[in-house]
Amino acid sequence: MLAKSSAIVAVMALLGVIAAFGAPKPAHAHEVLPTVADIEAKEGAVLLTLRLNAEALLAGINLDGLDNTENAPNAAEYDRLRALDTTQLAAQITADWPKMMAGLRLTLDGAEAPLSLLGAEVDAQADESLPRVSQLRLSAAIPHGSQTMALFWPTGFGDLVLRQQGVDPAYTGYITGGQASPDIPLGGPGAPASGAAVFLSYIPVGFDHILPKGMDHILFVLGLFFLSTRLSALLWQISAFTLAHTVTLALGALGWVTVPGAIVEPLIAASIVFVAVENITSRGLSPWRPAVVFGFGLLHGLGFASVLGEFGLPEGQFIPALIGFNIGVEIGQLTVVALAFLVVAAAQRVDLGRMVSGVAGWGYLAGAVVLLALSLVQAMGQGAWLPDAVFLWGVTGLLVLCMLSVFFVDQLDSYRRFVAVPASVFIGAVGAFWVVERVFL
Repeated sequence: MLAKSSAIVAVMALLGVIAAFGAPKPAHAHEVLPTVADIEAKEGAVLLTLRLNAEALLAGINLDGLDNTENAPNAAEYDRLRALDTTQLAAQITADWPKMMAGLRLTLDGAEAPLSLLGAEVDAQADESLPRVSQLRLSAAIPHGSQTMALFWPTGFGDLVLRQQGVDPAYTGYITGGQASPDIPLGGPGAPASGAAVFLSYIPVGFDHILPKGMDHILFVLGLFFLSTRLSALLWQISAFTLAHTVTLALGALGWVTVPGAIVEPLIAASIVFVAVENITSRGLSPWRPAVVFGFGLLHGLGFASVLGEFGLPEGQFIPALIGFNIGVEIGQLTVVALAFLVVAAAQRVDLGRMVSGVAGWGYLAGAVVLLALSLVQAMGQGAWLPDAVFLWGVTGLLVLCMLSVFFVDQLDSYRRFVAVPASVFIGAVGAFWVVERVFL
């Protein structure tokens, strides 16, 4: 009894902190988008056009692995820059661009080629809820006889989609912060990467869209996971979801099916609410659930296609890039399921009488305390090496629920009562908030 009372006190303290600090924040204007760069050799110069989030770079925010600038230490400076009008921001970019783009390097035949600024423009924005895009035009003179060029993308600059222009076929690549492009022939036609290279380069694009940036897709997959402890129920749902989003991902990427994001995004949020509510009201896989999940998978596929639309698929390597992206998405989804299973496995085993409750319960408590401490370190801006605080809070909350399930295993169906249902309530509440936000806010 003493152990249970102590556990309840610890749980209440942990849940209080999580409730105060752990609610997911809306992304939208603070969402981190990849930079898109067009590079072209023309009339004795390399022209480099960057479409990027200038406010984040001016504020000195480390974009590597970040999904939302609200989670960055310099978020206040980002918001100040965000409040500038287009003329003011363009002027600040022009004045500060050497500092803002520090570390960006262009090399020609391995020798550094100094870049100069030709101009900076800030897109007029009708929807203030979305990130603002700025455009920088840079150039560098090409020494006589140069054959290849390469671009180094600095650490902390997030992701870059690099597209060669003016030649056919042309190079297209996906580069993360701290990496450089391969040597790209200036004039083609030998410039394009192989199909295998393009395929491999788009796998991390798909994975990154799930972990860490796809919070809505993560919650949907977790909604599927918490329906039942039976593996067969999860496999049926994941199979239906995968098949469906593969179809609409391909159709959307080909441009054959186009649905506005204003329609798709609220429906994706509604799909999260549906699976969460059915988890609460149903104790197993209903006959209609795979069909419903398939329908929602079609919506999620359109969401994935919109991401590919931001990057632009290489025309000559469309199929390898599409397949690579889809495989990256699948790896991300399976990673989410695997991590969730690792967390709840002990609670499930205790509920089935296959594990001692005391060891598991205090193990969950220790894990929750450690993760809560790490999440507070991250929230204070001292844990750049840690995952996003929202993920840490979410795992902490799940550990707490599993601890309750273990300590109160003497109650009927403790895993469902203390883990699956409360987790589904939280998932459904977040999904409902997103529905309202995406429709009305």
